[in-house]
Amino acid sequence: MCGIAGQLGPDAPDIAEKMAACLNHRGPDGSGSWNEMFGPNAYVSLGHSRLAIVDIIGSQQPIGSDHGCVLIQNGEIYNHQRIRSESTYPFRTNGDSESILAVHCEAISDTNSLNKSLEGQLHGWFRIAKGSNRALRHVEWIQRLDGIWGFSLWDPRHRELILCRDPLGVKPLLRWQSPSGTLLFSSEAKSFRAHPDYTPVLDMHALVARLAFEYPLDNTTLFQGVAQVRPGTVETWSVDSNGRATLTGVARYSTDIIAPLPHASAPSPEELLDGLRHDLADRLMSDVPVGIVLSGGLDSSLVASLASQSAKIAERPVPTCWTLTESEDNPDHIAAVDVASAMDLDHTTWTMDDDVFWKRLPDLGWHGEDLDVSVLFFQPLFEKMASNVTVGLCGQGADELHAGYPRYRNLRSHSTEVSSRLALMDVPEARSLESGDLPLDIIGLGQAWHAPPPSPSAVYSNLESALQFEIDRGQLTNFQLRLVDRHSMAHGLEVRVPFLGHRHRSISHRLPMEQRLPSVGLEKIALRKAAALTDLPQSIVDRPKLPAGTATSPRLLDAFLDEMAPRIREWNAEIPNLKRVLDRMPEIGLGLRLFQALHLDEESPSLSPNKDLISILDEAPSLEVVN
Repeated sequence: MCGIAGQLGPDAPDIAEKMAACLNHRGPDGSGSWNEMFGPNAYVSLGHSRLAIVDIIGSQQPIGSDHGCVLIQNGEIYNHQRIRSESTYPFRTNGDSESILAVHCEAISDTNSLNKSLEGQLHGWFRIAKGSNRALRHVEWIQRLDGIWGFSLWDPRHRELILCRDPLGVKPLLRWQSPSGTLLFSSEAKSFRAHPDYTPVLDMHALVARLAFEYPLDNTTLFQGVAQVRPGTVETWSVDSNGRATLTGVARYSTDIIAPLPHASAPSPEELLDGLRHDLADRLMSDVPVGIVLSGGLDSSLVASLASQSAKIAERPVPTCWTLTESEDNPDHIAAVDVASAMDLDHTTWTMDDDVFWKRLPDLGWHGEDLDVSVLFFQPLFEKMASNVTVGLCGQGADELHAGYPRYRNLRSHSTEVSSRLALMDVPEARSLESGDLPLDIIGLGQAWHAPPPSPSAVYSNLESALQFEIDRGQLTNFQLRLVDRHSMAHGLEVRVPFLGHRHRSISHRLPMEQRLPSVGLEKIALRKAAALTDLPQSIVDRPKLPAGTATSPRLLDAFLDEMAPRIREWNAEIPNLKRVLDRMPEIGLGLRLFQALHLDEESPSLSPNKDLISILDEAPSLEVVN
C-alpha cells in the first residue's frame, strides 16, 4: 500500500515529486520519482511513497518495463502469482505490482500484431479506430487483475497515460487539472497543494449531497474541481498540440449488479462462508505481520472466526486481533474478548483516554478529508496497530451487501429524511439536486457526476433499489472505504476488505432480499446463518448491528458534543443558508467547521502542533454561501 502522485501536461515536472512528499504518511518505507519530456511543451512525471508489504527489498516504484512503460500503483494484486505462472513476461521483481505491466505488455503486443487494414474496425474488445474511446483498448487486460488498486501507467509509444481504480473503489485515485492544462492525480486531495495554482475551495453540490444523503455522490469530492476516477473504471489521457492534458477515453471494466435469485436457487450458507474464507485467504498475502480490526460486531467477528482456516489455505501466519473501546465494560469490548477467546486468537485490547476528542480530532479532520467526527477511534486504533502490524483486515462491505444498516428497515422514512434535509438548505445547489438539473459541465463521462442526481423516493422505493444505489453512487466507496483508507494510511497501515472479494461479493449479489433483511427479526439473516456454521459464540451470531463510531465510544462522543453544543450553534449561525440542517446534525456541523479550518485555509497546508482544538476551530475561514 502506498501513496501515488503524478502529472501530465506543460507545467514544471517537479510537482509530482512534491505531491508524493505530501503523502509520506501513506508510504514511510521509501520514495521514488520519474519524469520525461516527450514533446516541446509536454511532461509526464510520477511520484511514489512506498509502504513495503510484498517483496520488501525489491519492487521500488516507479517501475519500468521492457516495453518502455512506467507504472505507479497503490494497492495489491492478489492473483499476481497466477499471472506470473501464465506469463512469458520478463519479471524484474518478486512483487505484485509488476503483474500490471505484464498483462498490459501482453495485451498491447497482441494488438500491435494486427494488420493495419483493420483500422476503424472492432477486433474483439479492442477498437483500433483513431479518435475512438481509447480506454476501451484496456478493458480486457484489466479484467485479469484481482485486487485493490489505484494505478497510473505511462505508455510512451502511444503518449498515453492510463488511470485505473479497483472495482469498488477500495483504494483512492483523485485528479485535478491546472489552469495551464496539466493533469494532476493523487491518492489524497491535500497533495494538490503542491501546485502553485491550486486553491482548495468547497464544492457546494458535493456538500449538499453529503449533508442530505450522508455521503458524497458519484465521483465528487468536497473540493471544487477535484474529482475521483470512478471505481471499476479506466481512463486514458494524452496531450493536445499545446501540451494540455486531454481525456481520450473512459470505460467501465467492472460493474456490480444485484441480481437476487428465487429462494429455491439461492446460495447456501455454506457457499457464502466458503467464498469469504477463500477471499480472506487471498488477503493474507503479505511479507509483513497482519492483524484483524475486531470490533466485536458480527462482520469483524466472522473474519476472526475464519482467520485460522484461511491462514492454512494461504500458508500464512494466523493474524492477531486488535480492539479499542472507551472502557472495558463497553459491549463492543466484551464481545471482542469473547470472540478472540472462542477462536483462540492473540488479542490486544486497550481503552481510549477521556480527552481523546480534544487531542485527536485535528488529526481525524486533516487525514479524513471529510465531515465525520464519530469515527475518531480510528486514529488511535490504527496508530497502535501500525506499531506492530503493517496490514489490517476489517469487516467493511458486509452491511452494503447484506442490508445491515438500520435505515433499510424503513426506507420510506429515510427517503423523507433525505428530502427534508434538501428542503432545509437555502442554496441553489439543493434545488438542483431536488430537480435533478445539474450544470452540464459537471455531469457525464469523466466528470464529477456520472448521472443526474437521484430522486430519494425512487432510489429508496425498495430494498434492492436502495442497495444498488448505495453501491453504485457512494455509500460504500465515498464514505466507508474512504474513511478507513485515509485514517489507516495516516499511520502507514494497509487495511484490506475480505467481504468485498470477488467470490463473496458475487455470491451475495444473488441472495434474495428476504435473506438479507426479513420482514421481522434481525438483519443480515443469510450472513448470520453462515456465521452459525463457525465456532463463534451464539451471542455474537445473534448480536444486532450497532453504528461503529457511536458503539465504540458513546459516552465520550456524547459528552464531547454536549460540551461543544453552544459553540457548534454559533458556528452554524455563521452559515445561515445551511443552519437549519446543521442544527439537526450537530456532529456534522462540528465536522464542517473542522473541515473549513483544516482544508479551506490557504495558509495552513498541514496541521499546526502548536494550536489546540478550540483555536483551530475559532480561526476557521468563513464559508461564503449564497442563496
